[in-house]
Amino acid sequence: MEDEVDRLVAAWRRERPDLDVEPLEVLSRVSRLARHLDRARRLAFSEHQLEPWEFDVLTALRRAGTPYQLSPGQLLTQTLVTSGTMTNRIDRLAKKSLVERLPDPSDRRGVLVRLTDTGRDRADEALAGLLAQERAILGELSRTQRGELAGLLRQLTAPFDNVPG
Repeated sequence: MEDEVDRLVAAWRRERPDLDVEPLEVLSRVSRLARHLDRARRLAFSEHQLEPWEFDVLTALRRAGTPYQLSPGQLLTQTLVTSGTMTNRIDRLAKKSLVERLPDPSDRRGVLVRLTDTGRDRADEALAGLLAQERAILGELSRTQRGELAGLLRQLTAPFDNVPG
């Protein structure tokens, strides 16, 4: 079965036979898959009235386990945004009653962000919807193939995820 990347690579090989275009065979597919995944994610989240950034914050809190709370600094680390952006996001989620701010008992000046019951339910429902979308995307692969692909992708992403600083 031929895909768009096969056509793109063939055109470059024809037009620039002096270049090794083999990286395009993998990374152009990863890029195209990322766009399809982004669309699927947006659809799954919109069905639960969430934006992707809202899902990211809510699920960071949900993964923290009971009582589903983190400091703003911990949320920054997990979501890779600036402190100003995180403050804005927490404000917006609090207005929707999806999170609440609580005083940090271990730091008089600190606060903790806690997932509300509504926020937990919304995160859980959106996650289930996302997983259904992602299962459909991976539907052509066997369990063994999915495991092999996950391992290969891990090899590519681990160096980026483990950069100090």
